[in-house]
Amino acid sequence: MNKALLALKLAEKLDLQKKTAEDFVAAFQEIVIDALKRDEEVTIAGFGTFSSRIRAARKGVNPRQPNEVIDVPAVKVPKFKAGKKLKDELKASTVATAEITSATE
Repeated sequence: MNKALLALKLAEKLDLQKKTAEDFVAAFQEIVIDALKRDEEVTIAGFGTFSSRIRAARKGVNPRQPNEVIDVPAVKVPKFKAGKKLKDELKASTVATAEITSATE
């Protein structure tokens, strides 16, 4: 699902104008990005937590010249930790799918 489809689903579910839903998704994205830039976590209970972390500097290999070792600098990267409700819903979905698959074989 991409950003446009997410906005469309949101508009349908909440009976909103499509433009309002698109604005909501864009604003949510901006707010999360701004918080992560300030090293803040964004927690949505039951869904998960967005955070950022520093990936340490390391040695790497130049893909165009495999014999050349390069220094890859430290960089801030996003991280998402799924919440309990999200994990439980996915687990239940996996179990249901497995049961349907085994029943049809």
